[in-house]
Amino acid sequence: MDLDAFVGARRPEWERLQRLVSRRRPLSGPEVDALVRLYQRTATDLSVVRTRQPDVALIGRLSGLVARARSAVTSPQPATWHAAAAFLAVRFPAAVYRMRRWWLGTAAVTLAVSFVVGGWIATHPEVRDAIASPAEIRSLTAPGGEFESYYSSAPAASFAAHVWTNNALVTAAGLTLGVFLGLPVLYLLLANAVNIGVDGGLMTWAGRADVFLTLLVPHGLLELTAMFIGTGAGLRLGWTIIDPGPRRRSEALAAEGRTTLGLVFGLVGMLAVSGFIEAFVTPSPLPPAVRIAIGVGVELLFLAYIWTCGRRAVRHGEGGDIDAADRPDSTPVTA
Repeated sequence: MDLDAFVGARRPEWERLQRLVSRRRPLSGPEVDALVRLYQRTATDLSVVRTRQPDVALIGRLSGLVARARSAVTSPQPATWHAAAAFLAVRFPAAVYRMRRWWLGTAAVTLAVSFVVGGWIATHPEVRDAIASPAEIRSLTAPGGEFESYYSSAPAASFAAHVWTNNALVTAAGLTLGVFLGLPVLYLLLANAVNIGVDGGLMTWAGRADVFLTLLVPHGLLELTAMFIGTGAGLRLGWTIIDPGPRRRSEALAAEGRTTLGLVFGLVGMLAVSGFIEAFVTPSPLPPAVRIAIGVGVELLFLAYIWTCGRRAVRHGEGGDIDAADRPDSTPVTA
Protein backbone atom coordinates (compact mmCIF):
# COMPACT_ATOMS: atom_id res chain seq x y z
CA MET A 1 0.00 0.00 0.00
CA ASP A 2 1.28 3.46 -0.91
CA LEU A 3 1.01 5.22 2.41
CA ASP A 4 1.43 8.74 0.98
CA ALA A 5 -1.33 8.17 -1.57
CA PHE A 6 -3.58 6.69 1.12
CA VAL A 7 -3.01 9.64 3.43
CA GLY A 8 -3.58 12.12 0.64
CA ALA A 9 -6.89 10.49 -0.29
CA ARG A 10 -8.18 10.17 3.27
CA ARG A 11 -6.86 13.41 4.82
CA PRO A 12 -9.91 15.58 3.90
CA GLU A 13 -12.22 13.26 5.83
CA TRP A 14 -9.88 13.15 8.83
CA GLU A 15 -9.68 16.91 8.89
CA ARG A 16 -13.47 17.16 8.62
CA LEU A 17 -13.84 14.77 11.57
CA GLN A 18 -11.28 16.80 13.53
CA ARG A 19 -13.32 19.95 13.01
CA LEU A 20 -16.53 18.24 14.12
CA VAL A 21 -15.12 16.81 17.34
CA SER A 22 -13.52 20.18 18.14
CA ARG A 23 -16.78 22.10 17.65
CA ARG A 24 -17.90 23.84 20.85
CA ARG A 25 -21.45 24.58 19.85
CA PRO A 26 -24.09 21.79 19.62
CA LEU A 27 -24.00 19.95 16.28
CA SER A 28 -26.93 20.05 13.89
CA GLY A 29 -28.66 16.87 12.74
CA PRO A 30 -26.68 16.57 9.47
CA GLU A 31 -23.45 17.27 11.34
CA VAL A 32 -24.18 14.49 13.82
CA ASP A 33 -24.81 12.10 10.92
CA ALA A 34 -21.53 13.16 9.35
CA LEU A 35 -19.72 12.70 12.66
CA VAL A 36 -20.94 9.12 13.00
CA ARG A 37 -20.12 8.29 9.37
CA LEU A 38 -16.63 9.81 9.52
CA TYR A 39 -15.91 8.13 12.86
CA GLN A 40 -16.71 4.72 11.38
CA ARG A 41 -14.60 5.33 8.26
CA THR A 42 -11.66 6.73 10.23
CA ALA A 43 -11.76 3.73 12.58
CA THR A 44 -11.55 1.51 9.49
CA ASP A 45 -8.62 3.58 8.17
CA LEU A 46 -6.83 3.13 11.49
CA SER A 47 -7.29 -0.62 11.26
CA VAL A 48 -5.94 -0.64 7.69
CA VAL A 49 -2.83 1.36 8.64
CA ARG A 50 -2.11 -0.87 11.61
CA THR A 51 -2.41 -4.02 9.49
CA ARG A 52 -0.78 -3.09 6.18
CA GLN A 53 1.58 -0.17 6.73
CA PRO A 54 2.46 0.41 10.40
CA ASP A 55 3.49 4.00 10.92
CA VAL A 56 3.86 5.07 14.55
CA ALA A 57 3.16 8.75 14.00
CA LEU A 58 0.10 8.15 11.81
CA ILE A 59 -1.28 5.46 14.11
CA GLY A 60 -0.92 7.81 17.08
CA ARG A 61 -2.67 10.62 15.26
CA LEU A 62 -5.55 8.46 14.07
CA SER A 63 -5.90 6.72 17.43
CA GLY A 64 -6.33 10.05 19.19
CA LEU A 65 -8.84 11.23 16.59
CA VAL A 66 -10.86 8.02 16.78
CA ALA A 67 -10.90 8.14 20.59
CA ARG A 68 -12.22 11.71 20.58
CA ALA A 69 -14.82 10.87 17.95
CA ARG A 70 -15.92 7.77 19.89
CA SER A 71 -16.37 9.90 23.00
CA ALA A 72 -18.43 12.43 21.05
CA VAL A 73 -20.61 9.69 19.54
CA THR A 74 -21.19 7.48 22.57
CA SER A 75 -20.85 9.67 25.67
CA PRO A 76 -23.74 11.69 27.10
CA GLN A 77 -23.56 15.40 26.45
CA PRO A 78 -21.75 17.23 29.26
CA ALA A 79 -23.59 19.80 31.30
CA THR A 80 -23.26 23.24 29.77
CA TRP A 81 -24.42 26.73 30.52
CA HIS A 82 -26.81 26.26 27.60
CA ALA A 83 -28.37 23.24 29.32
CA ALA A 84 -28.66 25.14 32.60
CA ALA A 85 -30.29 28.08 30.85
CA ALA A 86 -32.69 25.73 29.06
CA PHE A 87 -33.65 24.18 32.39
CA LEU A 88 -34.39 27.55 33.97
CA ALA A 89 -36.15 28.99 30.92
CA VAL A 90 -38.11 25.91 29.82
CA ARG A 91 -38.07 22.70 31.83
CA PHE A 92 -38.51 24.01 35.37
CA PRO A 93 -41.24 26.58 34.67
CA ALA A 94 -43.00 24.09 32.37
CA ALA A 95 -43.07 21.43 35.10
CA VAL A 96 -44.29 23.90 37.73
CA TYR A 97 -46.95 25.34 35.42
CA ARG A 98 -48.16 21.88 34.36
CA MET A 99 -48.58 20.92 38.03
CA ARG A 100 -50.21 24.20 39.01
CA ARG A 101 -53.54 22.64 40.00
CA TRP A 102 -51.76 20.35 42.43
CA TRP A 103 -49.63 22.92 44.20
CA LEU A 104 -52.26 25.66 44.13
CA GLY A 105 -54.72 23.19 45.65
CA THR A 106 -52.10 22.25 48.21
CA ALA A 107 -51.60 25.92 49.06
CA ALA A 108 -55.33 26.54 49.43
CA VAL A 109 -55.85 23.56 51.76
CA THR A 110 -52.77 24.35 53.86
CA LEU A 111 -53.69 28.01 54.33
CA ALA A 112 -57.31 27.10 55.11
CA VAL A 113 -56.21 24.64 57.80
CA SER A 114 -53.78 27.23 59.21
CA PHE A 115 -56.51 29.88 59.45
CA VAL A 116 -58.92 27.47 61.11
CA VAL A 117 -56.32 26.29 63.62
CA GLY A 118 -55.13 29.86 64.28
CA GLY A 119 -58.65 31.17 64.81
CA TRP A 120 -59.51 28.26 67.09
CA ILE A 121 -56.43 28.85 69.25
CA ALA A 122 -56.91 32.63 69.38
CA THR A 123 -60.52 32.37 70.57
CA HIS A 124 -60.47 29.31 72.85
CA PRO A 125 -58.53 29.59 76.13
CA GLU A 126 -58.86 25.88 76.85
CA VAL A 127 -57.03 25.10 73.58
CA ARG A 128 -54.17 27.45 74.49
CA ASP A 129 -53.95 25.85 77.93
CA ALA A 130 -53.65 22.45 76.29
CA ILE A 131 -50.82 23.64 74.03
CA ALA A 132 -48.54 25.22 76.63
CA SER A 133 -48.49 26.90 80.01
CA PRO A 134 -49.22 30.64 80.25
CA ALA A 135 -45.56 31.30 81.02
CA GLU A 136 -44.43 29.41 77.92
CA ILE A 137 -46.93 31.27 75.75
CA ARG A 138 -45.75 34.63 77.10
CA SER A 139 -42.15 33.60 76.47
CA LEU A 140 -43.06 32.91 72.85
CA THR A 141 -45.26 35.90 72.09
CA ALA A 142 -43.83 38.73 74.21
CA PRO A 143 -41.84 41.55 72.54
CA GLY A 144 -38.34 40.22 71.97
CA GLY A 145 -39.62 36.74 72.82
CA GLU A 146 -38.77 33.42 71.20
CA PHE A 147 -40.79 34.05 68.05
CA GLU A 148 -39.01 37.33 67.29
CA SER A 149 -35.56 36.40 68.55
CA TYR A 150 -35.48 33.28 66.38
CA TYR A 151 -34.70 35.37 63.29
CA SER A 152 -31.65 36.95 64.88
CA SER A 153 -30.51 33.91 66.88
CA ALA A 154 -27.35 33.47 64.80
CA PRO A 155 -25.15 35.50 62.44
CA ALA A 156 -27.06 36.17 59.24
CA ALA A 157 -24.85 34.08 56.95
CA SER A 158 -24.91 30.96 59.13
CA PHE A 159 -28.61 31.44 59.84
CA ALA A 160 -29.33 31.60 56.10
CA ALA A 161 -27.36 28.40 55.52
CA HIS A 162 -29.20 26.63 58.35
CA VAL A 163 -32.63 27.72 57.13
CA TRP A 164 -31.83 26.81 53.52
CA THR A 165 -30.61 23.34 54.50
CA ASN A 166 -33.61 22.63 56.71
CA ASN A 167 -36.16 23.83 54.16
CA ALA A 168 -34.43 21.97 51.33
CA LEU A 169 -34.62 18.72 53.30
CA VAL A 170 -38.32 19.22 54.05
CA THR A 171 -39.10 20.04 50.42
CA ALA A 172 -37.06 17.09 49.15
CA ALA A 173 -39.00 14.83 51.51
CA GLY A 174 -42.26 16.13 50.07
CA LEU A 175 -41.04 15.44 46.54
CA THR A 176 -39.73 11.93 47.06
CA LEU A 177 -42.19 10.53 49.62
CA GLY A 178 -45.01 10.92 47.11
CA VAL A 179 -44.04 7.53 45.72
CA PHE A 180 -45.74 6.00 48.80
CA LEU A 181 -49.16 6.93 47.36
CA GLY A 182 -48.70 10.46 48.72
CA LEU A 183 -49.61 9.51 52.29
CA PRO A 184 -46.41 10.82 53.96
CA VAL A 185 -46.82 14.04 51.98
CA LEU A 186 -50.27 14.55 53.46
CA TYR A 187 -48.75 14.21 56.94
CA LEU A 188 -46.08 16.81 56.12
CA LEU A 189 -48.75 19.18 54.84
CA LEU A 190 -50.89 18.77 57.94
CA ALA A 191 -47.93 19.25 60.28
CA ASN A 192 -46.80 22.39 58.44
CA ALA A 193 -50.32 23.85 58.40
CA VAL A 194 -50.80 23.21 62.12
CA ASN A 195 -47.43 24.77 63.00
CA ILE A 196 -48.29 27.94 61.10
CA GLY A 197 -51.74 28.03 62.67
CA VAL A 198 -50.41 27.56 66.22
CA ASP A 199 -47.85 30.38 65.92
CA GLY A 200 -50.31 32.67 64.20
CA GLY A 201 -53.09 31.93 66.68
CA LEU A 202 -50.91 32.56 69.72
CA MET A 203 -49.49 35.80 68.30
CA THR A 204 -53.00 36.97 67.35
CA TRP A 205 -54.30 36.25 70.84
CA ALA A 206 -51.39 38.26 72.24
CA GLY A 207 -52.38 41.22 70.03
CA ARG A 208 -49.28 40.86 67.88
CA ALA A 209 -50.71 39.59 64.57
CA ASP A 210 -49.00 42.49 62.80
CA VAL A 211 -45.61 41.33 64.10
CA PHE A 212 -46.37 37.77 63.03
CA LEU A 213 -47.15 38.87 59.47
CA THR A 214 -44.19 41.24 59.33
CA LEU A 215 -41.82 38.44 60.28
CA LEU A 216 -43.46 35.78 58.11
CA VAL A 217 -44.40 37.49 54.85
CA PRO A 218 -40.99 38.76 53.61
CA HIS A 219 -39.45 35.30 53.28
CA GLY A 220 -42.49 33.11 53.87
CA LEU A 221 -44.29 33.75 50.59
CA LEU A 222 -41.51 32.31 48.42
CA GLU A 223 -40.54 29.68 51.00
CA LEU A 224 -44.09 28.36 51.32
CA THR A 225 -44.55 28.46 47.55
CA ALA A 226 -41.50 26.22 47.16
CA MET A 227 -42.88 23.83 49.75
CA PHE A 228 -46.31 23.86 48.11
CA ILE A 229 -44.73 23.03 44.74
CA GLY A 230 -42.68 20.22 46.29
CA THR A 231 -45.58 18.65 48.14
CA GLY A 232 -47.93 19.17 45.20
CA ALA A 233 -45.47 17.37 42.94
CA GLY A 234 -45.17 14.59 45.53
CA LEU A 235 -48.93 14.16 45.62
CA ARG A 236 -49.09 14.07 41.82
CA LEU A 237 -46.39 11.41 41.82
CA GLY A 238 -48.45 9.34 44.25
CA TRP A 239 -51.58 9.79 42.15
CA THR A 240 -49.69 8.59 39.07
CA ILE A 241 -49.34 5.19 40.74
CA ILE A 242 -53.10 5.06 41.25
CA ASP A 243 -54.03 6.44 37.82
CA PRO A 244 -51.20 6.18 35.27
CA GLY A 245 -53.40 7.25 32.37
CA PRO A 246 -52.79 5.90 28.84
CA ARG A 247 -49.36 4.48 29.72
CA ARG A 248 -48.06 1.49 31.57
CA ARG A 249 -47.80 2.21 35.28
CA SER A 250 -44.02 1.76 35.32
CA GLU A 251 -43.56 4.12 32.36
CA ALA A 252 -45.88 6.76 33.82
CA LEU A 253 -44.15 6.57 37.19
CA ALA A 254 -40.71 6.82 35.57
CA ALA A 255 -41.71 9.89 33.52
CA GLU A 256 -43.36 11.63 36.47
CA GLY A 257 -40.45 10.68 38.71
CA ARG A 258 -37.93 12.25 36.32
CA THR A 259 -39.94 15.45 36.19
CA THR A 260 -40.43 15.51 39.97
CA LEU A 261 -36.76 15.00 40.76
CA GLY A 262 -35.84 17.60 38.17
CA LEU A 263 -37.78 20.15 40.21
CA VAL A 264 -35.25 19.78 43.02
CA PHE A 265 -32.71 22.07 41.36
CA GLY A 266 -35.20 24.88 40.84
CA LEU A 267 -36.71 24.56 44.31
CA VAL A 268 -33.26 24.62 45.91
CA GLY A 269 -32.67 27.95 44.18
CA MET A 270 -36.01 29.28 45.43
CA LEU A 271 -35.20 28.24 48.99
CA ALA A 272 -31.77 29.84 48.75
CA VAL A 273 -33.43 33.16 47.87
CA SER A 274 -36.01 32.83 50.65
CA GLY A 275 -33.27 31.86 53.12
CA PHE A 276 -31.30 34.95 52.16
CA ILE A 277 -34.37 37.14 52.72
CA GLU A 278 -35.12 35.43 56.04
CA ALA A 279 -31.58 36.04 57.28
CA PHE A 280 -30.92 39.54 55.95
CA VAL A 281 -34.32 41.20 55.37
CA THR A 282 -36.79 39.73 57.90
CA PRO A 283 -34.80 40.76 61.04
CA SER A 284 -33.45 43.96 59.51
CA PRO A 285 -34.30 47.46 60.81
CA LEU A 286 -36.10 48.29 57.55
CA PRO A 287 -39.65 49.58 57.98
CA PRO A 288 -42.22 46.74 58.07
CA ALA A 289 -43.87 48.00 54.89
CA VAL A 290 -40.56 47.80 53.03
CA ARG A 291 -39.83 44.29 54.25
CA ILE A 292 -43.30 43.10 53.26
CA ALA A 293 -42.99 44.84 49.88
CA ILE A 294 -39.74 42.96 49.21
CA GLY A 295 -41.37 39.61 49.98
CA VAL A 296 -44.46 40.37 47.90
CA GLY A 297 -42.35 41.67 45.02
CA VAL A 298 -40.16 38.55 44.92
CA GLU A 299 -43.25 36.32 45.01
CA LEU A 300 -44.93 38.22 42.18
CA LEU A 301 -41.78 38.02 40.07
CA PHE A 302 -41.65 34.26 40.58
CA LEU A 303 -45.31 33.78 39.67
CA ALA A 304 -44.90 35.99 36.58
CA TYR A 305 -41.89 33.88 35.56
CA ILE A 306 -43.86 30.64 35.92
CA TRP A 307 -46.96 31.90 34.13
CA THR A 308 -44.96 33.48 31.29
CA CYS A 309 -42.18 30.98 30.61
CA GLY A 310 -44.07 27.94 31.85
CA ARG A 311 -47.25 28.52 29.91
CA ARG A 312 -45.31 29.23 26.72
CA ALA A 313 -43.23 26.07 27.15
CA VAL A 314 -46.29 23.90 27.83
CA ARG A 315 -48.01 25.28 24.73
CA HIS A 316 -44.97 24.13 22.73
CA GLY A 317 -45.28 20.61 24.09
CA GLU A 318 -42.78 20.81 26.95
CA GLY A 319 -43.76 19.04 30.16
CA GLY A 320 -40.62 19.24 32.27
CA ASP A 321 -39.27 15.77 31.43
CA ILE A 322 -35.81 15.17 30.00
CA ASP A 323 -35.24 15.50 26.26
CA ALA A 324 -37.13 12.99 24.11
CA ALA A 325 -33.89 11.60 22.73
CA ASP A 326 -32.80 10.60 26.24
CA ARG A 327 -36.06 8.92 27.25
CA PRO A 328 -36.76 5.19 26.90
CA ASP A 329 -39.42 4.20 24.40
CA SER A 330 -42.92 4.02 25.82
CA THR A 331 -45.74 1.69 24.95
CA PRO A 332 -49.29 3.09 24.88
CA VAL A 333 -51.95 0.96 26.54
CA THR A 334 -55.66 0.83 25.92
CA ALA A 335 -58.02 2.25 28.51
